[in-house]
Amino acid sequence: MSQDESPLVYLQCGAHTYPDGTVGMHDIEFSVYPDEVIALVGGNGAGKSTLLEHLNATLVPDDGELVVDGTPITEENKAHARKEVGFVFQDADTQLVAPTVLDDVMFGLQNYGVPGDEAKGRAREALTTVDASHLEDRIPHYLSGGEKRLVGLAGVLVLEPRVVVLDEPLAGLDPERSRLVAERIHQIHEDGISVVLSTHDLEFAAEVADRVCVMADGNIIGRGTPSEVFYDDVLLDEANLHPPSSVRVARDVGLDATVQPVTEDDLVALLTDIAVDSETIQTRSLDGSGHD
Repeated sequence: MSQDESPLVYLQCGAHTYPDGTVGMHDIEFSVYPDEVIALVGGNGAGKSTLLEHLNATLVPDDGELVVDGTPITEENKAHARKEVGFVFQDADTQLVAPTVLDDVMFGLQNYGVPGDEAKGRAREALTTVDASHLEDRIPHYLSGGEKRLVGLAGVLVLEPRVVVLDEPLAGLDPERSRLVAERIHQIHEDGISVVLSTHDLEFAAEVADRVCVMADGNIIGRGTPSEVFYDDVLLDEANLHPPSSVRVARDVGLDATVQPVTEDDLVALLTDIAVDSETIQTRSLDGSGHD
């Protein structure tokens, strides 16, 4: 990721007000750059879903603009935003509409006029990408929550977007299904697609994100790398969030404040290094090799 590049998506939103008068978001400026994963974190009602739905023009700001891959989005060219920015909804049933999984993944391509055999081939490739080829003849309604999430992701990837947006991708999933979805997110990022996701799970955000944006009351109140955000107690308190467990453990064991692990793997590696160094010092002291 380099922010010297032009953003793939740029959103400026002075406000978005729902029909009942609720202000879902205000004073937002948000960009997505090539080759990055962004996690939006915050409590219920913070505005995460509202922001995400602006990124592909599902919602439009009352006052502001959306620019996708250099093109300002208007009522006339919303299709451009929806092709370049694929959206996987939290409730996967809202985007699973066809009688079989394969038909469902082909659906978007057929809307764009892609011939049947080509659409079928590309749909199978997309299912392979998310490790869901074995589901192609299944009826979407009878899939598990995790399987539906993967099929929804395949239906987005088949259109070859520059950015994939996922609203609470782990919501309602058991640990094994969560792991599978997280692995697929890593995979699509490695394939060169930028990812924006919302999550309540700060452990997950620490694992996958290059940047974290903290939301509260319809606004972004802080942003930065995972270590910058998750070691900022004032910011997390303002958003009513608790830091990931690795951050809490690092503080509890008194690690140097300049060392800031945010994931379990980071913490284990760091503590292992400290243990090895300590053992080496003790061994040298006992055998006298530490003296001239």
